[in-house]
Amino acid sequence: MALEHAILVSLTERAGSGYELAHRFDRSIGFFWPATHQQIYRVLRRMDEAGWVTHTEVAQEGRPDKKVYQVSATGRDELARWLAEPVDPAVLRDGLAVKIRGASLGDTAAVLREVVRHRGEHAALLEVYHGIRRRDFPKPAKLSGRELHQYLVLRGGIRAEESFLAWCDEVIEAMRSEQS
Repeated sequence: MALEHAILVSLTERAGSGYELAHRFDRSIGFFWPATHQQIYRVLRRMDEAGWVTHTEVAQEGRPDKKVYQVSATGRDELARWLAEPVDPAVLRDGLAVKIRGASLGDTAAVLREVVRHRGEHAALLEVYHGIRRRDFPKPAKLSGRELHQYLVLRGGIRAEESFLAWCDEVIEAMRSEQS
């Protein structure tokens, strides 16, 4: 998947400026497809040139005009094409797993500290996901369409984080037992 497709999905859900889109990425899409603000602006320019999006200039007082982007018919066609094509399964590239595998070759305690640090960061992210679920999807059984699809992606993130935390707990316990 290219960043272009993530942007098309987001702009199909709601038109917005590059700034608004970057903040949406910070709060939702970026959890599973991260992008810097600079990348988003650069890709929006390319998409505009390709005709996938159009923009309307909105005057602002005391600030430069902002461009509010929306998906064009050509962009909807591209999104439909991309949605219909197969996606390659993700290749797992995990530096933490490589460090754990090689822990006996160096400072095992440092690797253990790194696992504990990762566990803490993922636990915090899981709490963010649960907060989004409580705030945005209080009655998941009643969801359909776009909201159901957003919820299902969030559930995937929740389950992935829960699984990662369980794995970290297993690694921590095993490595601490080994040190005793």
